Amino acid sequence: MSKKYRKMLNDINAPYLQSLMKLIETQSKITLVKWCLEYAENHLLHIYEKHYSNDFRPRKSIESGKEWLAGNIKFPEIKKIILNCHQAAREAEDNPIAQAVARACGQVTSTIHVPTHSLGLALYGALAIAYDIVGIDVKWNIILSVASKECNKMEEALKKISIENEPNPVKINWKCR
Repeated sequence: MSKKYRKMLNDINAPYLQSLMKLIETQSKITLVKWCLEYAENHLLHIYEKHYSNDFRPRKSIESGKEWLAGNIKFPEIKKIILNCHQAAREAEDNPIAQAVARACGQVTSTIHVPTHSLGLALYGALAIAYDIVGIDVKWNIILSVASKECNKMEEALKKISIENEPNPVKINWKCR
């Protein structure tokens, strides 16, 4: 029997997630989508492609989100691409690092549809980055320490592009709170 690995960060009450969630609530969907896509493109895709160099489904998911931001395609055209990205995650079951990246990329692009998906960047993406840095077989507290620092970096990236007093912030009901 193979070892079970955590697939996402799961302490929604952790200060680094609560802080990020509060910031997310202050921004528009466009700002959140832009932040998620840029962060995933700059910090996650290379990790997935290191493991699956010929599988571009997560990259296509991010690229389709950028096309949506540019006004070149509508969300219904992206749905299948997102589903393919989630399929890549299921197929990477034996690789927790790549699986977390693929899940993050699918969630990031799904932010176009539902803004709460933006938190998937942190829940899956920070874990993927932590796994990539310290490995999957170290103690959870070490992984969590690295992931929490990555969540802080994600929050800083969102702060850099945030609109102060955003007139159209997303309306979010975090069912996890």
